[in-house]
Amino acid sequence: MHSRMVASSVVRRLVACPRQHGRRSLRQQVRHVVSTQEPEILKHQILAETTVSREHLTPELALHLITPTCRLWRAPPHLSPFPDPFWAFYWPGGQAVSRFILDNPGLVKGKTVLDFGCGCGASGLLAKSVGAKKVTFNDIDEVAIEAVQLNASINKIMVDDVTTTNLVGSAGSPHQVVLAGDLLYDSKFAGEVLTWLQEVNRSGSLVLIGDPGRFALEGHPLKASLHCLAKYELAPTTLLENSGHPQAFVWTFS
Repeated sequence: MHSRMVASSVVRRLVACPRQHGRRSLRQQVRHVVSTQEPEILKHQILAETTVSREHLTPELALHLITPTCRLWRAPPHLSPFPDPFWAFYWPGGQAVSRFILDNPGLVKGKTVLDFGCGCGASGLLAKSVGAKKVTFNDIDEVAIEAVQLNASINKIMVDDVTTTNLVGSAGSPHQVVLAGDLLYDSKFAGEVLTWLQEVNRSGSLVLIGDPGRFALEGHPLKASLHCLAKYELAPTTLLENSGHPQAFVWTFS
């Protein structure tokens, strides 16, 4: 049944955040997704369970993704070697931010960039490819960091720095530009992320937020503080894994 597919399961968890447990704050709940596998084994698993795809808004970049041609697209979740392979999908908000960077390279050229919640790393990799001085890739999932390394390798792009630290709530930002795609998928978590990103913006960083119009952003009071920079129509392949959002937007703080 479709409801048992790995891809479908990941999409459902993106819409209904799995970090909601009781009344603990999300900052307390967030933990590293740590793999017990050695990096070389992880890389082999990623290569075995994904395919290289350019069927997205940034075909300039090849990415190792789970697509309908992959075993895991239809496999029951318990057969996946990865606990939560969010990094194996190129979500629409990330695609929008990435396309926007390619269309406006001057925003990141010569600057330090944070790809926050980087997933597959597309936005940060493209920022580096158009001249960013230094890009830091951040994701609490250590498997995502291995995927970033593989995606960097296939595109011949250098990875400057990686971190699996939970940055939400940290003071200030040493980065001139912060990229945040598809992180506003749960109302409470969206509030914590938006509040932190607003503080990062006030400290002097340019914040670019990618989102396809999920309720967590559309219904949040801080939405009024955002200005839409771009809108993109999504490719048909993206709609298969995206719960029907036909467009994606890039926002920044007014």
